[in-house]
Amino acid sequence: MLNARDILETITMIQDENLDVRTITMGISLLDCCHSDSDIMCRKVYDKITRYAKDLVKTGEQIEKELGIPIINKRISVTPAAMILASTDDKNAVKLAKTLDSAARTCGVNFLGGFSALVHKGFGPGDKELIEAIPEALASTDFLCSSVNIGSTKTGINMDAVGLMGKVVKKSAELTADRGCIGPAKLVVFCNAPEDNPFMAGAFHGAGEPDCVINVGVSGPGVVRAALAKASDTMDLTQVADLIKKTAFKITRMGQLVAAQASERLGVPFGIVDLSLAPTPAVGDSVAHILEEMGLEVCGCHGTTAALALLNDAVKKGGVMASSHVGGLSGAFIPVTEDAGMIDAARCGALTITKLEAMTAVCSVGLDMINIPGDTPADVIAAVIADEAAIGMVNSKTTAVRVIPAIGKKVGDELDFGGLLGGGPVMPLSTYSPSKFIARGGRIPAPMQSLKN
Repeated sequence: MLNARDILETITMIQDENLDVRTITMGISLLDCCHSDSDIMCRKVYDKITRYAKDLVKTGEQIEKELGIPIINKRISVTPAAMILASTDDKNAVKLAKTLDSAARTCGVNFLGGFSALVHKGFGPGDKELIEAIPEALASTDFLCSSVNIGSTKTGINMDAVGLMGKVVKKSAELTADRGCIGPAKLVVFCNAPEDNPFMAGAFHGAGEPDCVINVGVSGPGVVRAALAKASDTMDLTQVADLIKKTAFKITRMGQLVAAQASERLGVPFGIVDLSLAPTPAVGDSVAHILEEMGLEVCGCHGTTAALALLNDAVKKGGVMASSHVGGLSGAFIPVTEDAGMIDAARCGALTITKLEAMTAVCSVGLDMINIPGDTPADVIAAVIADEAAIGMVNSKTTAVRVIPAIGKKVGDELDFGGLLGGGPVMPLSTYSPSKFIARGGRIPAPMQSLKN
């Protein structure tokens, strides 16, 4: 039962602490759109997306107005496009990309995710064609997001795909250099990618999902920080964890309410609530500031990984009780350019890429939204992807890389994307070469942890 105190507390969270539902994402299966003729296939794809999602934005706005809960993004995710592309004779991936972008524009959504390929064990029909088309696809579209899964705990890491993705990331930056290198900001490389993630750029509608589904991603770093700021400095870390759990419960309960409303009004099954703390560049809406509220002088100092582990675990434990189905990534995100505290920590040198890599072992995603020097070789980018995939593979967790080579910029320069993608300094990478290692290709075998059957 809700009482007056609960209602007033939620109002304060929304008005003063940046509480919002980050996204309502409609997942749509395109498997029944397969056709050998690419023109027919593209027409079927466009028709199905615009038919299913025609009321998505309007419904989100109605819920937002009636409940007073900000819903920042309305998005679509689709079946990994490489699967659909495999059915066509000409394998024209850019044509499919533009079709998806056109459907997103018609529906009025912020982003459409699913220009994706799953190649953790090898390349199937359509996979290489799609991957090689990613730079041009992202350069010639406005709403499209792309992802590639190159490894998993069960299969190991496809190093041929890793090497290819290093080149794709670099070329994506080069083709969009006149637009702030926005291309790779909409491209993520995964290990252990989830099939029901509502957050971009990594959202896609997995093969095991229903024909259509509603997934919701909540936010709320500002709410957690505010709760800690009001707490006593003498509170020990067990008590800190309990406070975060209680706060995460309240945040997720709101997300569950929005998900249920959207599902009912759209006549689409409810999938999951992703209870991740997703930061923004807005002051007061930062995961880094939560860690600093726990007692760190600045995010990135020694103790940061331990504090993040506590936060991530407490968020999951608190949130899972507030929703009937929790999924996606769920935990704490650390995208550097999208987090005001992370940006400040990177600028002053407290937060480095090596420290971020350590933090990814205990958080929800990986090396996310990091600006790197524009002259970084493709094999170095591939090696960064391989390192991060190894953490995910060995620890049976999702990890990802979304780095942006800032063409024409060097360490210390700034690159700004605007909006939720934010901006920040170009961070240094090791200049020693991994090229011979990357050039070996093949597969890194699955670890012993994979033998669970």
